[in-house]
Amino acid sequence: MRLYALCDQELLDKKGFSIEEFVSLAKKYNAEIIQYRNKSADIKFIKEQLIKIRKLYDGFLVVNDKYELVEFCDGVHLGQEDLKKIDADVSKAVKILRKVISSDKILGISTHNKQEVLEANEFDLNYIGLGAYRDTTTKKDISGVLGSKLDEIAKDSKHLVAAIGGVKLEDKFDNITYHVIGSGLFR
Repeated sequence: MRLYALCDQELLDKKGFSIEEFVSLAKKYNAEIIQYRNKSADIKFIKEQLIKIRKLYDGFLVVNDKYELVEFCDGVHLGQEDLKKIDADVSKAVKILRKVISSDKILGISTHNKQEVLEANEFDLNYIGLGAYRDTTTKKDISGVLGSKLDEIAKDSKHLVAAIGGVKLEDKFDNITYHVIGSGLFR
């Protein structure tokens, strides 16, 4: 099992955990990637948090949505809705994003079904997130739970696949590279 740790600031604040505690936990479970997500803070605070994580963690660090901060980490991850804010055509949005962040940075996007996975095969990406695997209390806008279909759909991806949404450390997959776990680390 390869871990992709999702560090959600809102969740940290709700559970009373610090960035330091989260990074320590991620390191304990040998996380290969940490994604920092903060949907409500200003850019200055997010930058400070990325710098703090970078000082504590020397694995891959990805920022959610804030591609303008990519110089402070190794890459960026965007969901479908955030891509559409760049351009209504997701293909064009990915091309624009790739030019902005450069080819040496990690680029990942969220996918939720077979059609989006097949579309993503045409994009210059490093990985896709695919899910939700199961219901989760931390994400309110889940468009559909894939359950056991997730692993089957993942076979159609030419990119590395990160299982997202309600994933647990003990979950077993055949076609998934990364288990994306946020609140599940706090058990």
